[in-house]
Amino acid sequence: MLHDHDRNEKYYKGIRAAVSRIKAQGERVVVLDIGTGTGLLSMMAVTAGADFCYAVEVFKPMAEAAQSILKKNNFSDKIKIINKHSSHVTVGPDGDMQEQANLLITELFDTELIGEGALPSYEHAHQHLVKAGCEAVPHRATVYAQLVESELLWRWAQLQPVEVEGARLVPPPAVGRCPGAHSVCDIQLSQVSPTSFTPLSPLCTMFSVDFSKPVSSAFQSHSTSFVAQSGGRAQVVLSWWDLDMDPSGTIVCSMAPSWMYPQPTMAPWRDHWMQSVYFLPVETQVAEQEELSLTVCHDDYSLWYSLQSHSLQDVRAKTPQSRPSCTCQAHLVWNRPRFGELNDRQRTVSYVAALRSVLAEDRVCLSISDGSLLPVFAHMLGAKKVFSLENSRMSKQVIEEVLEANSMKGGVELLEIRPEQLTSQDLGGEQISVLLGEPYFSTSLLPWHSLFFWYCRTALAGLLRLDATILPCSASLHVVAVEFQDLWRIRAACGTCEGFDVSPMDEMVQRSLDFRESREAEPHPLWEYPCRALTQSAAVMTFDFTQCVPEQPISSRGSLPFIRIGRCHGVALWMEYHLTDDVTVSGGLTQPISEQGTCDWSRHRKQGVYFLRSAWDSSGDGGAAVSYSFTFEPSLGDIKMDFSISDQ
Repeated sequence: MLHDHDRNEKYYKGIRAAVSRIKAQGERVVVLDIGTGTGLLSMMAVTAGADFCYAVEVFKPMAEAAQSILKKNNFSDKIKIINKHSSHVTVGPDGDMQEQANLLITELFDTELIGEGALPSYEHAHQHLVKAGCEAVPHRATVYAQLVESELLWRWAQLQPVEVEGARLVPPPAVGRCPGAHSVCDIQLSQVSPTSFTPLSPLCTMFSVDFSKPVSSAFQSHSTSFVAQSGGRAQVVLSWWDLDMDPSGTIVCSMAPSWMYPQPTMAPWRDHWMQSVYFLPVETQVAEQEELSLTVCHDDYSLWYSLQSHSLQDVRAKTPQSRPSCTCQAHLVWNRPRFGELNDRQRTVSYVAALRSVLAEDRVCLSISDGSLLPVFAHMLGAKKVFSLENSRMSKQVIEEVLEANSMKGGVELLEIRPEQLTSQDLGGEQISVLLGEPYFSTSLLPWHSLFFWYCRTALAGLLRLDATILPCSASLHVVAVEFQDLWRIRAACGTCEGFDVSPMDEMVQRSLDFRESREAEPHPLWEYPCRALTQSAAVMTFDFTQCVPEQPISSRGSLPFIRIGRCHGVALWMEYHLTDDVTVSGGLTQPISEQGTCDWSRHRKQGVYFLRSAWDSSGDGGAAVSYSFTFEPSLGDIKMDFSISDQ
């Protein structure tokens, strides 16, 4: 956020203008800064001429960092840090604030605008902490929305029919009727190409909130009427907001995706504020020129949308609607990327081809993956008997409903048993001839956490036939050194921000990283964060699932020469699963790296990112390389890694 120059600049301009307006009325400027963080906005206010600032920060380590920053910049006498939630702040001679403020400055927003509790905080502040008629920066927020048809995005919301060698697997009716998960889907919408959706509405202004006046956190709804600009299936609402830093709306900080700008490169990059995708409760066919109304409702923390046709409007469209929530359990078992993965037709083709090559009528299959359709596919392809271990009653119930919806009840025996507790009796005395896995586990954070499949395979060794087939037969860990377009900012030291020294914040972050995280990878969905490969990609470790997990660590060392010019920020890591000798599925790169180094990443799984402590400028001549060291620790189930830059 400190690297977001556009945000900082707009706040600074808005603060200067607000201070000037108050001074012009002959008043002292007393500021209340809620959620001060580093104290940046308070320092801006004092520099602009404010007489005193009360800076509220509930998170103690952040409040302590702010104190250090204020001292370093000589603002301690003009800014008071209050380490409380703003709703607990008191005003009066013995209170946290000596007087009410006449300038309210806040940065309480998230991608959904109100998800961090902005409305209750503003509501309380206007009731207790600021004067009536106060100035506010930002002055106003406005929420925008656009109704679209998008097969790509809709795949994240609903299970679609699956073709399995001419047979059709349909989703349970309850899933199709379900409004889905209530939580917002926040993504970098700039990375969703406009060719991936068809706009059915113009960009609609849904509602605005004036922060200089009393704010209510109570339920509200707002509707906008429009004429459909094209026909199609109304499925998804794309939404974002902007901030007017001044009453006239001349200082605007916009969250619009890059394709809304005349030149996409003009759009500032933000990861703290992205864009929102809302899935309508039901898919609706609309006709071109049809008169429609889009309604947004919100409570104190979240928004949701619904669509009404003017020809079908009735009293129900005008009454308050409850926030949609999952009624089918599938949206609790499968998150949105998982829905996308299950709906990936090419991925299904790969798994079905692999299954077909190892299945026969006498095969007894056991599947180990959370909420997987693989055991259903195995049954459809004619396996003698199929068992599946489910990690929860809920996932077991969802797969049961899939079977029932396709008249396959009992076709897969679902067992809510841990692998190490499974007995021959649970399998009816059968020995397993095919052990299946995608593998997918809902608790996995990093790509190699799915190696849990290997541990399950080891625990089940006594129940496998001697000639049992393991699918996947192996997995490999892949790496490539990359230059990030923007993601590097989340780790880069800031130093000075808009002329203020915020190095104590950098030092606090670095201490935290040094404690543990600086030598670990972290998960990121890299399709949202463009990067260029500066080296070739390489498989650095292989895990043989046909054998049990070894007792001794597995190590790998090597180097990747730089072959492209650029600034190396770190290394991307992912897993590939070799279902058979001929069929591989990737949780990382989905096609070869381009000549220019462009990377196309899977949208279904997060990749690992290991950030170098300092970026490295590559000349691309192969004279330098990224040296790597990996150790897989069987006792921990984790991979220790280290990277450095070396001369060839």
